[in-house]
Amino acid sequence: MPIDITMPALSPTMEEGKLAKWHVKEGDNVSSGDVIAEIETDKATMEVEAVDEGKIGKILVAEGTDNVKVNAVIAVLLQDGEEAGSIGAAPRAEATKTDAPKTDIAKTEKPKAPEPALAPAPAVSNANKGTSAPAAAPAKTEGARVFASPLAKRLAKEAGIDLAAISGTGPKGRVVKSDVDAARSGKAPLRAVAAPAAASAAAALPAGLSKNQVMAMFEEDTYEVVPNDGMRKVVAARLTESKQTVPHFYLTLDCKIDSLMAAREQINASASKGADGKPAYKLSVNDFVMKAWAVALQRVPAANATWAGDSILYHKRSDVAVAVSVPGGLFTPVVKSADTKSLREISEEVRDLATRAKSKKLAPHEYQGGSSSVSNLGMFGIKHFAAVINPPHGTILAVGAGEERVYPENGQIKIGQFMTATLSCDHRAVDGALGAEVLGVFKSLIENPVMMLA
Repeated sequence: MPIDITMPALSPTMEEGKLAKWHVKEGDNVSSGDVIAEIETDKATMEVEAVDEGKIGKILVAEGTDNVKVNAVIAVLLQDGEEAGSIGAAPRAEATKTDAPKTDIAKTEKPKAPEPALAPAPAVSNANKGTSAPAAAPAKTEGARVFASPLAKRLAKEAGIDLAAISGTGPKGRVVKSDVDAARSGKAPLRAVAAPAAASAAAALPAGLSKNQVMAMFEEDTYEVVPNDGMRKVVAARLTESKQTVPHFYLTLDCKIDSLMAAREQINASASKGADGKPAYKLSVNDFVMKAWAVALQRVPAANATWAGDSILYHKRSDVAVAVSVPGGLFTPVVKSADTKSLREISEEVRDLATRAKSKKLAPHEYQGGSSSVSNLGMFGIKHFAAVINPPHGTILAVGAGEERVYPENGQIKIGQFMTATLSCDHRAVDGALGAEVLGVFKSLIENPVMMLA
């Protein structure tokens, strides 16, 4: 029977995307792994590969179509011996083509992908379970929803097996053909399937003013209406969710950075020069901030935490995200194990991630995960601000500009360079005293940068 090719969920925050380009046309034969299309998500432009082999029987979504919902059918794949006439009619899902009228596309009964936070939490270690091989991840579910390849769904349906009972071994717990084969042959046990949870009786959070209500407050022709793109919609939704559901509290202190600035100047001056006469590298204050915060999270491991509903995840690595401003929104690429990297390595990695973020060329693994973030507005002259936590991170450190200030010391008036840092904490995972402790360690490392190398 024909196989539906659906719009994939290519990032944790993706709810819809733009079908930017087809690499195949109707009648083309494709094999598993062949690139068939390019999809623009809220984060990047990515290639989509075929999961099954066969012939493209019908393309349902044209190039340039925007707002295609995740799991909506974008094309139909025919197997050996099947003809285009075997493609049955299906319900339609709406999509909008850029600068064109709305276009209908086929819609399957496959459910919409779940809505995780901006970055998923790393998996809990199985080291204490006495096995050298990692256990298969359970299929990702939200109630009765399951992620599985189209072929796996078809085989499970034919075998009368509930996909929710199969443990997936594909990327991020996706159920693939081999999982269904193992379940059908009895080689892999089926999991118990829980009954659907009852709908929450909690009242919905207020949605705010509608577009028409806002526009009614202003005179016509005094404004320009610019529709929000995918990135802006996701930023608005996730940060609204964060402020409404995460109990923030804030801790602020000043860091004396004379030693840091002197060390930075000395390191940059010693950098070797290339053939063009430019130094091989140039450290920024933010590189020191990233390193100091990563080390602080290691020295106060209880603060390297994220809230996970009925549990708290305490992370073994300091994977620190850095906020990068891009046109129309914000990216938070992650520097993995930042505490183990040199200042030069952090500088080069942040520069590379920021450059590719601005051209939307980051891969999902480069902006997913992390337990904390750093947001630095010092380059804009901002002295002090409090940042919104990026779920599921437990903390975010906001850093302001370095400036000369007058301060008293042992009865004398002196002048020094200071920087204000504000830590936003998720009170569910990081309490006040714990937040104060890790921020204090950060202050000591920033004020004595040689200590972050010990």
